Amino acid sequence: GFSYGDVLGGGQGWAKSILFNATARRQFEAFFARKDTFSLGSCNGCQMMAALKEMVPGAEHWPVFTHNRSAQFEARFVMVEIPESPSILLRGMAGSRMPIATAHGEGFADFSMTGDPARAVACMRYVDNTGRPTEVYPLNPNGSPGGITGLTTPDGRFTIVMPHPERVFRSVQMSWTPDDAPEDSPWMQMFYNAR
Repeated sequence: GFSYGDVLGGGQGWAKSILFNATARRQFEAFFARKDTFSLGSCNGCQMMAALKEMVPGAEHWPVFTHNRSAQFEARFVMVEIPESPSILLRGMAGSRMPIATAHGEGFADFSMTGDPARAVACMRYVDNTGRPTEVYPLNPNGSPGGITGLTTPDGRFTIVMPHPERVFRSVQMSWTPDDAPEDSPWMQMFYNAR
């Protein structure tokens, strides 16, 4: 997250530095084509990987990420749910509802230009206080359809999420935890899965 700076179009700029550089493009294509690789893109990394979807096997239904419906930068804790998905990074987390840090100005999953929400594999959604996927602001900070804020590929190797799980991997980083909470927050499971 925030690679290429906290600027408008940061993820798109990052993607173009790969798409329009023959050497970098070949290297990324080779990485994505291997069967023993996986990756996580969060925030700008999510935008970047979505813009590289032509070279990511199984990502053809991913959207492009555009300006939040609020037309402003949104930064706070939000509640998400992890639905059942093949994501190797979210293995064992299906059904979890947890707060997560979000900070972006361009997180709207826009399927009007590219992608197909009915065929894209969602792996994270904004939910309301009853646990239902939501498009209602401010529970959904960008207005994405069906609350979609994370996607993966059918084989689960490539996962993109707009929020920042890397910002809440310790319990003390959460907005509230019980007194007896372990040092690791539930989000640390993603990094155990990666290992």
